[in-house]
Amino acid sequence: MEYAPLATELNEILEQGCPIAYASLSERGRRMYFPYKGILGQTAEAEGAKINATIGIALDEREKPLALQSISQQFTHDERDTLTYASSFGKKELREKWHELMLKKNPSLQTKTSVPVVTNGITHGLDIAATLFVNPGDNLIITDKYWGNYKLLLNGRYGAEFKEFNTFVDEGFDTGAFTEALVETPGPKKIVILNFPNNPSGYSPTEHEAEEIISILVRRAEAGDKLCVILDDAYFGLVYQDEIYKESLFARLASAHENILAVKLDGASKEEYVWGLRVCFITFASKNFSAYAAEALEYKAAGTVRASVSNVSHLSQTAVLQGLNSVNYESEKKEKYELLKRRHEEVRRVLSGPEVSEYYKPLPFNAGYFMCVQVKEGLDAEEVRKTLLRDFDCGVIATGNLLRIAYSSLPIAHIAPLFDKLNQTCSKLSSISQVSSVV
Repeated sequence: MEYAPLATELNEILEQGCPIAYASLSERGRRMYFPYKGILGQTAEAEGAKINATIGIALDEREKPLALQSISQQFTHDERDTLTYASSFGKKELREKWHELMLKKNPSLQTKTSVPVVTNGITHGLDIAATLFVNPGDNLIITDKYWGNYKLLLNGRYGAEFKEFNTFVDEGFDTGAFTEALVETPGPKKIVILNFPNNPSGYSPTEHEAEEIISILVRRAEAGDKLCVILDDAYFGLVYQDEIYKESLFARLASAHENILAVKLDGASKEEYVWGLRVCFITFASKNFSAYAAEALEYKAAGTVRASVSNVSHLSQTAVLQGLNSVNYESEKKEKYELLKRRHEEVRRVLSGPEVSEYYKPLPFNAGYFMCVQVKEGLDAEEVRKTLLRDFDCGVIATGNLLRIAYSSLPIAHIAPLFDKLNQTCSKLSSISQVSSVV
């Protein structure tokens, strides 16, 4: 198939500067490029011109955005920093600031990476990754506890086949099942998605488990597998126990092996508690990553942004950047983290008390927003959910035989009562089930 000249140019850069990135590209990914020689490039060239008729927005007679005062008066920033289009790459200062913070949070990250490209939330970041790397029918190696939107997006929209492996064994991450999934998945190209802290289980690997995961991936790369490892770090930093690995696996995988392409998805949604602003990022790295290859992937990612949402809200990006640069940023973030940690500890206290239910088993949890309980045989999670809502006005999420509890949204005073009502609901339904089976 023939590609557009700009796509061919980027493909050739990747083939020479990062073979694993080129090998990982999907057919869509090979077609993607950023149209820097078209309207956008010509507009950039005309920036600062005395008479400029290139910009596709409306300006007033003073050449400021032609804004409605009823809208613009709600913002303290200049209209040029809120109401105009942002770059498809994202706001330059924000991208650089996020990259600076990434290095600070991940001291093991000692290699060249791309500069993060701004995405419209983690879901959009996943969509970009799928566009670039997933062909219909590709196997996607993933834990059997995963966010439901993966199925809708990666399977429903892009046609990936899920190769699920068991998430937990002996109260920890099942590295043996992970190894088996990698070995058993056919073909040299293998796409892996790792989500830590995990949604829905609220689990993040221990330091020992993280080392094992990295070692497993390196061994497969040494054996000749071409690995595209997508790291969904939506809940990065929200870990509540000392033995948990504190960095992103991206930090180590970025320079682990020439046959590993690491793709990091993260953002302000959960890390900075601004879910609706939809400001997140996609970043790429691999061992011996050339600057040209890094830039080529940025161009392909930005081209995908351009082809989908065009650009992410300038207002949202400006607000996030201002927050990250605030002198109060660190103290405010610590305050929010400590509240979530106290809620986590309250859940653990309740589940370790004398009223532990005989009707469900908590899955391992140590991080993030959630924890799950697995209902015992004879109980139906969906029936428990509906009964809990109808009889006690308590809402939880049912998925399979699990109930997901978002303690991140619960005042501490509501945690013990929720589990008490859950125990009562399970007891009631279990009694009904026993009576029915006797009859």
